Amino acid sequence: MRKASVGFLCGVIMLLWYSLIEAGYASKGKGITSTPDPGMSVDEYTKMWYHLKYSKDCNDYSSHGWVIKKDKHGYIRKQEWLRNMIILRRPSDDLDFKDVVTVINPQNVKGLSVLTWTYISPNKDQEVWLWLPSLRKIRRVSQSEGDDSFIGADSTYDEVMTRKWEDETYTMIGEEKFKGYHSWHTDKSYYGGLDCYVVEATSKKKDWYYVKRRIWFEKDTALNVYEDYYNERGELFKNIFRLWSDQSEMKYRTYLLPEFTNLKENHSSSLPIQDIKFDRGLDENAFSERVLMRSKW
Repeated sequence: MRKASVGFLCGVIMLLWYSLIEAGYASKGKGITSTPDPGMSVDEYTKMWYHLKYSKDCNDYSSHGWVIKKDKHGYIRKQEWLRNMIILRRPSDDLDFKDVVTVINPQNVKGLSVLTWTYISPNKDQEVWLWLPSLRKIRRVSQSEGDDSFIGADSTYDEVMTRKWEDETYTMIGEEKFKGYHSWHTDKSYYGGLDCYVVEATSKKKDWYYVKRRIWFEKDTALNVYEDYYNERGELFKNIFRLWSDQSEMKYRTYLLPEFTNLKENHSSSLPIQDIKFDRGLDENAFSERVLMRSKW
């Protein structure tokens, strides 16, 4: 198996990978999207973001999407995937959620799958299994390369799966109307004039690939619509945009289009998501190594 294929699979999980949920939160989905309470501290507000990012108000989630990468010459590459997730919130075995992502296109990586089990305790790493159908083999995936990029895509392991709320300190910068964002994939502009809180998150890690990031949250929802990343020289080198569904579009607010842009290298990755379904009654038994090995694509 080529290293690039493994990297792509892990990169796909940027759609929905790591969550910070406090131990003991064991209730089932509320049936509505959670919203922040008036007077929340910046720490409480940013914890709310981790909850919302991963649609943690539902009981299960399914979707279909792509990773579309554009280099500085305008050349575009595309991969297609399917995803299922079940929310457990089960203190008895510390399991928070289980997640399966399967690549269905292009043909040379079709059927490759990643299974993840994520735990409630913030200091406990996920368990991750990679299914290699061409070899009929499952292997464990390392989570150690936090600042590595995914197969040339514009995201890191840290952004995808290893960053925890405790990895940063948070400062409220103030309130601001968002300037708006223009997507190269849809050729549309979004969120111009949106009322936002601006939060600065400073990394606690030494010699890390970023020193701080500035985050724009929609004030009334705590949805993260935009981030700027800065290096040790104070230079802006990266940004991330997220387009969210409207509450009227589906049962819960969920993100439909994240885009990652590397400003230094002038390339970008867009991840359009569609066919989103919630609360289908997915069976937890489907999220196992044994089921991966029996899958046919």
